[in-house]
Amino acid sequence: MKNIVHHILFLIFISLLSSCGVKKSLAARPDITGIENVDTTRIKHSKTFFTLNNNLLRKNKQGLWELYLEGEPLERGIAAGSLSRELIKIQEDAFIGKITDLIPSESYLRFLSKIVAWYNRKLHLNVPEEYKTEIYGVSRYASDEYNDFAEPYVRMLYAHGAHDIGHALQDLMLVGCTSFAAWDDKTVDGKLLIGRNFDFYAGDDFSKEKLVTFMNPSEGYKFMTYGWAGMMGALSGMNEEGLTVTINAGKSKIPLIAKTPISILTREILQYASTIEEAVEIARKREVFVSESIMIGSAKDKRAALIEVAPDNFGVYEVPNSNQLVCANHFQSEAYTNDKRNQKAILESHSFYRYKRMTELLSENDKLNPEKAVAILRNRDGIDNKLIGYGNEKALNQMLAHHGIVFQPEERKVWVSTNPYQMGEFVAYDLDEVFEKIKAKKEEVVIASESLNIPEDPFIYSQKYANYEAFRVLSRTIESATENEEKVTKEQLQKYETLNPNYWATYFVLGQYYYVQKEYKKALVKFKQAEKREITTVPDMKLVEKYIRKCERKI
Repeated sequence: MKNIVHHILFLIFISLLSSCGVKKSLAARPDITGIENVDTTRIKHSKTFFTLNNNLLRKNKQGLWELYLEGEPLERGIAAGSLSRELIKIQEDAFIGKITDLIPSESYLRFLSKIVAWYNRKLHLNVPEEYKTEIYGVSRYASDEYNDFAEPYVRMLYAHGAHDIGHALQDLMLVGCTSFAAWDDKTVDGKLLIGRNFDFYAGDDFSKEKLVTFMNPSEGYKFMTYGWAGMMGALSGMNEEGLTVTINAGKSKIPLIAKTPISILTREILQYASTIEEAVEIARKREVFVSESIMIGSAKDKRAALIEVAPDNFGVYEVPNSNQLVCANHFQSEAYTNDKRNQKAILESHSFYRYKRMTELLSENDKLNPEKAVAILRNRDGIDNKLIGYGNEKALNQMLAHHGIVFQPEERKVWVSTNPYQMGEFVAYDLDEVFEKIKAKKEEVVIASESLNIPEDPFIYSQKYANYEAFRVLSRTIESATENEEKVTKEQLQKYETLNPNYWATYFVLGQYYYVQKEYKKALVKFKQAEKREITTVPDMKLVEKYIRKCERKI
């Protein structure tokens, strides 16, 4: 965290030299010619069903919002904003609310807005006009509540780079995604199958209202994406040609300036590419500001590949003599063989552990189908089925994912998870059928292929799951008490240990609490218990060892 603070102080200094560029970026707007002719009238049919011309938004029985958009960029953006205005407010409240929790002072928050504006001063120059126009349309329905931080359009443009910042600041534990692709004799029908967990966490409230978008743009291919209201980029998606995109963070240095957000790049690929080669051509054109693996699945190519992008490097990773591809949070192409940040990520982070665990589970599951793919994404154990505690980032299912998703590109089918995490029912959609069904524009028309839905994980009805949710709540209580040098009851401390006994962080949190309370013998016991369990990263291990030495000196 100290490194982040030092970086922010450096940005403050530099920002004093760059006010002109900031003013230009804040004033820049896309071409919105003809906006007065765009219909903005939303018709409310019920609390969960809205239409605007041919566009619609509704909530299905699994609690998932379904959005359909069509037309020119400005029309699509205005429709998205008008239809989902309440959902956009929920997402902004959750995301900016999380920031204000970290920075409770209004003066510091205003100061942060100036730093963010400086950091994003070139962002508008690196986002295609089509998507800036679309985002502008959405922003017309954003709340004015956060205008002190930035005006709605600027704020929503910034939000499309928030995913990238979460990747760059990995110390904040925002991301740790894992994905796989299988084909030929590795799948039950020999066709391409892709599964991924999107482990982006920005608070519980941020993940409550999930949105699957089906878009019929005026140019390019029809496609679907899975994310949240106001996000016009692509985090996970598939187009009508059977091309899929998913993204996994790579190790990045903290960038000094925002360029093309990854979600905007993948949106462009999704809308305009039908093969791996076409996707690579699009990716080469854009300058990014963080490192990312983009998994491209292609029905035409009948396989998958990784496009590995970074501010100063570019690689493509393919497996010509294999029937599977695994991706975590490190790079695998030859272009990154000597990349020191990537080497460090492999050695010190939890990425390579998850890579090995995914490979292990794939080797145990021949003839994969969507049900087996979902089971792999939901797996909570470590290598060799070791119990490593719920919430451990070495697990494929870290119990914090925004979503899990499975694709069958050649069949144009996709399965998307519902709450909680990726453990709720996976809802199936046939992309070839969805756009036909949507034409009916009736609330009772079910656009999902419900007979193909995959049931929820029975684990969510277990006592172990209830214990984990109680553990998360109690973790915040104890961590807050530690930070403020307050006390919690003996009963709470004893209960906490029993709720998630296989997790190293359970004992680390208790050790820190006892250390602050100057109960060094108790703290030492807890830190040694943490040391015996599967600790997430090398830096975490070193921190535990440091506390053990400090306790021994205090006793």
